[in-house]
Amino acid sequence: MNNTCSPIIFLGAGPGDPDLITVKGRRLLDEADVIVYAGSLVNPVLVDGVRAEIHDSAGMDLDGIMALMVKAARAGKKVVRLHTGDPAIYGAIREQMHRLDRENIACEVVPGVSSALAAAAAVKAELTVPELTQSVIFTRQAGRTPVPERESLQNLATIQASMCIFLSVSMMDQVVGELLAGGYPAATPVAVVEKATWPEERIVRGTLADIAGQVQASAIRKTAMILVGPALGENDEAASKLYDAGFSHEYRSGK
Repeated sequence: MNNTCSPIIFLGAGPGDPDLITVKGRRLLDEADVIVYAGSLVNPVLVDGVRAEIHDSAGMDLDGIMALMVKAARAGKKVVRLHTGDPAIYGAIREQMHRLDRENIACEVVPGVSSALAAAAAVKAELTVPELTQSVIFTRQAGRTPVPERESLQNLATIQASMCIFLSVSMMDQVVGELLAGGYPAATPVAVVEKATWPEERIVRGTLADIAGQVQASAIRKTAMILVGPALGENDEAASKLYDAGFSHEYRSGK
């Protein structure tokens, strides 16, 4: 790697609320010389008042983004590539890091709060419930970008786990159709959270039987997370063993 360059930082911006970026992330933005961010997705408040040169990548392709970052890094500047949520999930950082490898420029990844977790917080849901569901699937509906057939929503639905479906609210009818075909009951709870943690956040709740119509009526078309699964329902009987008075563990004997 080129030791004369500072590593390019791939930074998770969090879901939108500027207070939900990490302390390290906030420091890196304040110290940066160049920030490249997707203005169509990242809350611009995050870059208010920074000293860095700011570039909106919304209208740029990969070649343009890489040329900009490589040039700045080789000029000795601290470069931050600011991604929505956590860059490890649908962040498109893999191809950028491969390009940097070929340019002999180091990089680092700094995590952020995923929109999936922000959406769960918005609806006050715990996505795992003892003896009901213990797995969470992050996925999306096939669209202009395909997904492997083995990972279609219909196939994943057979697991009956909690599901966080990204980038798919504009295809809500297809999403519902695949989930029902995969075995989720029509009464399965669903929450759609638009722009979780932003001031304009909106939440639509329902079941697989009626959520598509509710989303259509709401005019939510993008920047929304779909949460599906039994963990979203009202089940007062389900409780963790961790604090059960009769449950013994390393730090406490059960009564």
